[in-house]
Amino acid sequence: MAHSGRKKLLGFLGVFCFFASVYAQKDIYESSLFDELSSDHEVLAIIPFLTQLELNQDLARFEKKRLAQNEGYAVQEALEIYFSNRRKRKKFQVEFQNTKDTNALLAQNGVTYANIDIYTTKELCEILKVDGIISGNLTLNILLSKGISTKFNLWDYFNRDSNYGRIGIKISDAKSGKLLWRFEKEITKKSGKNTTELIDKMMKQASRKFPYDKEKKKKRKKQES
Repeated sequence: MAHSGRKKLLGFLGVFCFFASVYAQKDIYESSLFDELSSDHEVLAIIPFLTQLELNQDLARFEKKRLAQNEGYAVQEALEIYFSNRRKRKKFQVEFQNTKDTNALLAQNGVTYANIDIYTTKELCEILKVDGIISGNLTLNILLSKGISTKFNLWDYFNRDSNYGRIGIKISDAKSGKLLWRFEKEITKKSGKNTTELIDKMMKQASRKFPYDKEKKKKRKKQES
């Protein structure tokens, strides 16, 4: 009986993991116009992510905004670290603007974390003098940038308390303002112990689908020819 029960459990987990992987693939979107719209892209800017905090504690409105801003900038920094560490190995077809330059240019033009959402992609790209923007949204019920516990057990698959929120990363074109690529993912204990680890794991998962990877582009051209 114990052996039979173990086999059933393993079988269930196998089916669960299969559907989880299928669902994950659906979280990646790439525009059918990507090649056309990105053909002359050379530099992308990463801007701070818009963050919504759903913390189980009473905080002053100003403090909650400050913490949300910290989380948004932490994702921006983590993405810069990821792309910087992998630029040589992955041989991206684009460069990524230094985030210090990005934030300085935004500030010089009156763009703050509080009002950045009122600007269009075209307007931001014009200010930053880039060909596209990497941006996104973050919903959290914890402060990920401060670090979290990653101890994990089987029950965490089904326990909603282990879900910390959701992140969406998107790339938009400067000239058309159109969405080119998007990747969304739930944030759980398995996602990483802090923002840097979350982004590193998330982008590694999406690396085969990341549109600016030169190797990916070569494979696509071979398939089309």
